[in-house]
Amino acid sequence: MTENVWTYRLTVGRIEDVDLSGYKVEATDGSIGKVDKHSHEAGSAHLVVDTGPWIFGREVLLPAGTVTGIDVDDKKIHVGLTKDQIKNAPAFVREEHLQDQEYWQRLGGYYGFRPLM
Repeated sequence: MTENVWTYRLTVGRIEDVDLSGYKVEATDGSIGKVDKHSHEAGSAHLVVDTGPWIFGREVLLPAGTVTGIDVDDKKIHVGLTKDQIKNAPAFVREEHLQDQEYWQRLGGYYGFRPLM
């Protein structure tokens, strides 16, 4: 997917001072929810997306490298993933996983990041 899945792609057009909270998130095959929280910290940039009723109110953590575009005017974020890819990702529980490095490594592996040995 990307050399570092925890960093926004250069082609995304990320605007550092834009608050992405509330932006709609679009997979390649449809809407998956809205951004509840985001971080643009170097090496750990991500989105926490509230999926609403789509997958029973579950939240998902999406690494910044999965983002393929940000439309500031329409308040939409496009990710290069299908709904099934997102739904089948390792389950995210905010209280357990935001600070869990093992989870981040597992999720990064799922989305294609392979750390250098």
